Amino acid sequence: MRKIAVVGTGYVGLVTGSCLADLGNKVICVDNNEEKIAFLKELKMPIYEPGLEEIVKRNVERGRLSFTTDLKKSVPESEVIFIAVGTPPKENGEADLSTVEGVCKDIARSMEGYHLVVEKSTVPVQTGERAKETIRGHVKKGVEFDVASNPEFLREGSAVSDFMKPDRIVIGVETEKAKQILTELYQPLEVPIIVTDIQSAELIKHASNSFLAAKISYINAISKICELTGADIEKVAEGMGMDKRIGYNFLNAGVGYGGFCFPKDLAAFIRICEKLGYNFELLKAVEKINKNQKENFLQKIEDALWNVKGKTIGLLGLSFKPNTDDIRFAPSIDIIKGLLKDGARVKAYDPYAMDKMKDILKDVEYCKDAYEAAESSDALVIITEWSEFKELDLEKIKQLLNNPIIVDGRNIYDLDKMKELGFKYICIGRK
Repeated sequence: MRKIAVVGTGYVGLVTGSCLADLGNKVICVDNNEEKIAFLKELKMPIYEPGLEEIVKRNVERGRLSFTTDLKKSVPESEVIFIAVGTPPKENGEADLSTVEGVCKDIARSMEGYHLVVEKSTVPVQTGERAKETIRGHVKKGVEFDVASNPEFLREGSAVSDFMKPDRIVIGVETEKAKQILTELYQPLEVPIIVTDIQSAELIKHASNSFLAAKISYINAISKICELTGADIEKVAEGMGMDKRIGYNFLNAGVGYGGFCFPKDLAAFIRICEKLGYNFELLKAVEKINKNQKENFLQKIEDALWNVKGKTIGLLGLSFKPNTDDIRFAPSIDIIKGLLKDGARVKAYDPYAMDKMKDILKDVEYCKDAYEAAESSDALVIITEWSEFKELDLEKIKQLLNNPIIVDGRNIYDLDKMKELGFKYICIGRK
């Protein structure tokens, strides 16, 4: 059993801390947000993530997981300290590392003996060196420490499963002691552990997310070619995915990627490369295609209704993907803003993300279910592929709509069935 502190209780920190506790370690989750910590102490979840509430409750009850705002007290009580604070984008796309720097200073000032400080947040390559310099500049004389990188690969909506059953664990270390601690920590997962230098570990995270974003933008670009030629993107993706060198994952054409990771990490990686003197034009094209995909989808809605001004649009799905309430960089935000700007009235429904969206978009009517969103609307627009949307009573939806029009940004329905039901069904890259 290791004594661990996890600084930051967002998606990454809370899942990491809870799962490490479930592996038998004693974990303190630290956050300077007093309201969030009070919430967690009452065993209430600040985010929606399948399986997280159960794992938190189980480990709090067993005395392996606790929550505090007191970092100064938590550091001496822990051997391993994971930094999982936010690294939001600046206006130029560069990651803002001010919180990481501040945490490094606070950790250093509280150290009384050896500690392993681990980057869990997504940070630019060479951040580990800066972190080490910062800690060295503020730690008491004679106190030893190591810095390591352990990038996360958690997908929102399946983060607990991803932690417990990962494809691999990546650790970047400089000493044998740091390597031993981290390999022993993750040994119970029984998965491949990739041991590298710190810079390579940091780069693996940005390179991985940028590649996946590129794969999404590529299939979305191909969907446009399908629309221009009469080909079917579903069949094209199937044929591509059967090639083991390519694979099926991330070949679902749609309205574009969102969430906090892909847009932020892609922009940050582009900026990292620019500062290193390399113009990564491929990734800039990936960004542009993703932006265009949302604009093209807005045009589909406009074309379906001739004009959206004065029309009512029912919109299903606000989170950037199913099984999460995260709306950061969600395509729905740009789509709704575009519709409102063009004079449409928007009625929206999402199983979990409406409370968060209400803080961002006020001029939207939020509905109790998908049927209320469809009622008296001139078209129904699908942004997020929640399972419940795939199971809707489409006959009922047709009766509720003013016009039998569905504009589907996720291709969740069968073309023949929609034709048989009498819908005007507009989707992505299909006839």
